Amino acid sequence: MAANLTIVICLDHASVTGGQAKVAFDSAIGLKAAGHRPIVFAAAGPVDPLLRDNGVEVVCLGQTDLLGASSKLKGAAQGVWNFEAARALRTLLAGLPADSTIVHVHGWAKALSPSIAPAIRASRLPAIFTLHDYFLFCPTGGFYDYRAHELCARRPLGLSCLATNCDAVSMTRKVWRSGRLALANGIAGLRGLFSDFVCISNVQRDIIASYLPTDARTHLISNPIAASDHGRKSDPAAGEIIFVGRLSPEKGPLLFAEAAEKIGMVPTFVGDGPAAAELREKFPRARILGWQTPEAAREKLRAARALVFPSRWYEGQPLTVLEAKAAGTPVIVSDVCAGREEIVDGRTGLWFRSGDVDDLARALTAMADDATVKKMSDAAYAAYWRDPPTLERHVERLLEAYRGMLSAAPGIASGGSAGRPACVSP
Repeated sequence: MAANLTIVICLDHASVTGGQAKVAFDSAIGLKAAGHRPIVFAAAGPVDPLLRDNGVEVVCLGQTDLLGASSKLKGAAQGVWNFEAARALRTLLAGLPADSTIVHVHGWAKALSPSIAPAIRASRLPAIFTLHDYFLFCPTGGFYDYRAHELCARRPLGLSCLATNCDAVSMTRKVWRSGRLALANGIAGLRGLFSDFVCISNVQRDIIASYLPTDARTHLISNPIAASDHGRKSDPAAGEIIFVGRLSPEKGPLLFAEAAEKIGMVPTFVGDGPAAAELREKFPRARILGWQTPEAAREKLRAARALVFPSRWYEGQPLTVLEAKAAGTPVIVSDVCAGREEIVDGRTGLWFRSGDVDDLARALTAMADDATVKKMSDAAYAAYWRDPPTLERHVERLLEAYRGMLSAAPGIASGGSAGRPACVSP
């Protein structure tokens, strides 16, 4: 096995449009620094200058994503089958060394489409998938009913699922997404391509365990966090309790505002999104600061008394929760999202029952005690910096997974052995 690996990193966008691209690009830069050859393959431009500045090769098709298409019909067609992406990926993979190349898919649902599956299968290269969302398993990508604003326990593409309008936009889009998922995992066989899956939390791994191929391996690998150590807070109880992130219903901002109103507290929101108008209408006292630069957002996290993370869906690994801990800011987190794994209830923050406004009000009230905040701030800071999820550690664990895949490649090509998925923990 070659010492230096080639890793083809497939995702929808060649620029940072969210967590999927940020993690993929960070890993590419880290792999390049470690002496390997990452190649970013993306459908939608523009290309992030950071990739070129760090010597990362990029193959970008210069397309738009589905939302940016010139017509809904064109976007729908591309989302079902992106012919250009299929051809370009097949050509790229055919020219790479079989004994030292890995295909690592981070996303496909917003631009690439299921068409990447035949290209990867034809290459016979080992392939791994990172779970930034659940579009490989669920039509709406979240195991969440965006109409009822609750977790969804229906079997994806089962009769109950198909009959339910759970899409945030329309039943028409739900039908289209259901058809695409059936195509992806049926005719295209996308899910079955991957011998290995990267999960970023135990919650996530438990959710998808029953949907994986029986011989798949799962790897628990934290996203890399670029946090600076500014030491313990000198006055952790001086700030306010804040929400940081996208203001969308599944993130729980309205729940936070309602709980704050119950106890006479003015809630502060750093971010924006589709729920902002409803927030302003129902809770006119709420402070909505809008999107901030990353530096300004980190400063507000550092200055905060506590972060409230009231997400009503599973999430994957909320970076804001980790950034808060790094800053020495305790977190109030819902008990269904993966953010709870980063918080020890009563020590580095507080859990509350998801969707329960009274229980969230209880947690907010508890954070009014200065001594409690000071104790939790110190504990959160110490817990994070005891074992920080750095880019170097992220890359080390990826390389461990890649080399294991290459060692097992002959078995994978012939179908592997049956059995329960193995879990490779950090």
